[in-house]
Amino acid sequence: MADWLPQIRRIAVAAGDAILTIYNQPEAVAVQQKADDSPLTAADLAAHQLIMRELTSLTPDIPVLSEEAADIPWTVRQHWHCYWLVDPLDGTKEFIKRNGEFTVNIALIVAGEPVLGVIHAPVLAKTYSAVLGLGAFVADAKGERQIHAVEPVPGETVRLVGSKSHYQPEVESYLAQFPQHELVAVGSSLKFCMVADGTAHIYPRFGPTMLWDTGAGHAIAVAAGASVQYLGIDGPAYQRENLLNGNFIVKAN
Repeated sequence: MADWLPQIRRIAVAAGDAILTIYNQPEAVAVQQKADDSPLTAADLAAHQLIMRELTSLTPDIPVLSEEAADIPWTVRQHWHCYWLVDPLDGTKEFIKRNGEFTVNIALIVAGEPVLGVIHAPVLAKTYSAVLGLGAFVADAKGERQIHAVEPVPGETVRLVGSKSHYQPEVESYLAQFPQHELVAVGSSLKFCMVADGTAHIYPRFGPTMLWDTGAGHAIAVAAGASVQYLGIDGPAYQRENLLNGNFIVKAN
């Protein structure tokens, strides 16, 4: 897996470049609605096609579950011990709003758990990556460095991060346990990254997400020393028939 990590970073960055080509031509961005009423753009499809082609070339024997090719029956998926989990463009709503807070997510799942993750933010020019047991890292204009989740010290304002495009009333009651807190709204899987690099202490999610929304972020957060707790899910979080996640909480241990 350590040998694969640089190649997965390269694939994620290449997918990000494909997205930016379309992002930089806003007049050409047409938006379709998928069956679940979520938006779909040419950028989603361009990134998906590039990632599928590259992963298939790199690891032809490892199947891929991508948001844009998720109609693989459980009768097939239940036999996967190892697979790639991909969100080619996480934060399509942020892409459409042109706020730059969207990402490319690629994770490797083994025995139902994320063990490798890469999250690339094309507009921010940041790439987060991790392999369990080796740590989590971020690469940007300053170079590459290791990152660590950071617990709040007693008396410190607890920094929480939440969704920018999905209001979750349950978060309000969750915040009540922290007399001193600050809540920052951020798009896409960048919320996992903010806990992983110590920018935030906690990311509570009370609302629907899909497996591909969380796999890469899960791997990066855990490798950085955080925990990811899924509420109401028994067994391996990423080896199940239902692709919809329950509520979860990401926090520094």
